[in-house]
Amino acid sequence: MTSLEAIRSKIKGLYKSNPNIHVSVSTSHPRICLKNEPAVLKGVYPHIFQIEERSSGVPKCHTIQYTEVITKQIELVELNDNE
Repeated sequence: MTSLEAIRSKIKGLYKSNPNIHVSVSTSHPRICLKNEPAVLKGVYPHIFQIEERSSGVPKCHTIQYTEVITKQIELVELNDNE
């Protein structure tokens, strides 16, 4: 199993068991900077997954590629807890 498949499998497991997660994001396009913010997994698909966060007080959905987790642009705190 490649690291991409392992990440996909872990995120899918979180989505099914407990979609409430904490996320840290640092991306420049679009500019998103979050530190350990609560979020909800809204969907898990073959190449992407979706989260909803409310750091600004308004719900915002973000689409994330699994490779962004591997490159550490996105960190799901619960993934690190399970390792």
